[in-house]
Amino acid sequence: MAMTWSLLAAVNLLGTIAFAISGTFVGIQNKMDLFGINMLAITTACGGGLLRDLVIGITPPMLCRNPSYVAISAVVANVIFIFLYLHKEMPARLEKINSLALFWFDTLGLAAFSVNGVMIGVRVGYRAERNMLLLVFLGFLTGVGGGLLRDVLARRIPDIFTKHIYAIASIIGALVTVLILVFLQKQTLAMTAGFFVVVLLRLLASHFRWNLPKISD
Repeated sequence: MAMTWSLLAAVNLLGTIAFAISGTFVGIQNKMDLFGINMLAITTACGGGLLRDLVIGITPPMLCRNPSYVAISAVVANVIFIFLYLHKEMPARLEKINSLALFWFDTLGLAAFSVNGVMIGVRVGYRAERNMLLLVFLGFLTGVGGGLLRDVLARRIPDIFTKHIYAIASIIGALVTVLILVFLQKQTLAMTAGFFVVVLLRLLASHFRWNLPKISD
């Protein structure tokens, strides 16, 4: 059990850093100042967890009781900002890899938090076999919530409505996690499998240009 919660902490840290980097890059792309970039990084990294906690009645939310993840997000944002501010020629060079970097950080954050949301639900007492829908929803909300809030603040169409099976990957990853918890009752396996399913689906969707149907002009 201790190993499982250590893995959960590691997954949460990975998701926080990845989404903080994602939010920072979006802020830089939108020419925000230092405060705006910090807000976008923190919102992206912690927004999904905040929404999750409000749904299941964790008050005050974990980000208020344990502000370390807010601090980590701010540190990540400021390190990137200072580096690029001191190397002003770098953004032009990074333009070609910027979208790829955003894809990877978004994907890793999405995978980590989709699993994290399920496991936090289990941790507070919701049994997988009795609360499958709730746990999948918590994984989905934790995975996409921060990015959704980030895109709204940045005045962009949210990624979950447009890009490469983004939301669907989160739902499937959370569902895989829950199903393994129900039928195999192995938490470490469930977390690992759910994480890699999200990453794999995002990679396949990006490579093959998978998207849900939409009406063209």
